[in-house]
This record gives sequence, structure tokens and C-alpha cells, in this order.
Amino acid sequence: MTIEKKNKLPKGFVYLDEVIPAAQYEIRYYSENNFVGRRIDGYKGPFAIMTHTGAEALKGVSDDLAAKGYLLKVYDAYRPQKAVNHFVRWSQDSGDVKMKQQYYPKLDKRNLFKLGFIARKSGHSRGSTVDLTLVHIKTGKAVDMGSPFDFFGDISYYNTKLISKTQQANRKILRDAMVKRGFKPYSKEWWHFTLMKEPYAKTYFNFDVE
Repeated sequence: MTIEKKNKLPKGFVYLDEVIPAAQYEIRYYSENNFVGRRIDGYKGPFAIMTHTGAEALKGVSDDLAAKGYLLKVYDAYRPQKAVNHFVRWSQDSGDVKMKQQYYPKLDKRNLFKLGFIARKSGHSRGSTVDLTLVHIKTGKAVDMGSPFDFFGDISYYNTKLISKTQQANRKILRDAMVKRGFKPYSKEWWHFTLMKEPYAKTYFNFDVE
């Protein structure tokens, strides 16, 4: 079943696949394949939405990396505040640990805020933050980054010593390309980047992803 875009985005926002059609999109919070184990509030379609400014900067990243043999694979971009609130409720439900082994095997979910993996206010809700990885153009296979997207643990820290030199080099390829185009990395999540000159630096949006 094909889900149509609502196409009534707030001013200043765009659908990423219309700016970067070459990228792959796997919107995890629209699916059940995420650390909560169910679709997240506010995700009514499998779409990546971003500020126009952020999307144009990311297109530059995509073009730069295509010349080196890579595609971008986007897991999440704009995230409504209601989705963040869903994460908060989930973290407080100590009985719900169905995804623990896959996403946070060594951690107590109640500590995910303190450890910096989840926040009550997310940069994603400002519209210029993106979670992504790389794919080899020739093979279509994901580049080995040493840990999966949204895995909560030291191995997801950019500078971890728990991964191989090749995996470290792969993370650096993504990070360098993002930084070159004005994105700021997050040290605890190799996949997470925020546009430094974001247009809505103090506004947390709550419209649905649809």
C-alpha cells in the first residue's frame, strides 16, 4: 500500500526525497523496527522531512559522497515533539523491555536520558537534524559502521575503541562529509548530525510526519 504525502508542510520545510531522490529512506519510527518496538506517535507516513536549508546542505553532502561511491541512507530527520514525548513515556514504563536485547542490552532504559541517548527536547524537532548512514553505490550494501543505528551503548560513540580501524574510517567518511557542509556531529551517536546554522534554532515543532 502506497501512502501519499500530505503535501501541506509548514513554510520552510520540504520532503527530503524531493530534494535528494538518490538517497535511500528507511524511516524507523514509522515502523516497528526501533528501540520502542512499535510505530512512534506522530509518524503517519514513511517520510523524511527537513527544513529547506538543512535539505539543501544535505544535498551537498549527497553529491560529494556520490563522487566517492556512496549513497546516503536516512533513518530520521524532523521528529515531532509528540514522538519525543512517546519516548519519555516508554522510558518510564519499566515493564516494557521487549527491544532491550537488540538496542540497549547493557543499560537500564531509565538511564537513557542521563546518558544522553534520549532527550525530553530533541534537536530533531527543530527540523535541521538528521540520522543517517552510508550505502555502497556499487553493491547496495550498507557501509559497516561498527554498530547499528540507535544502539544505546559505548560502541555507538564516535570515538569508541570497540570497533575496527576500517569501521572507524567509515565513520570518518560520513562525519567529514557532513562537517564540510555545515553539520555538527554528536559524539555519542555516530549517525546524528545537526545543521549549525539551523533556521529554527529555538522552535520545537509538533506537526505530524505525513
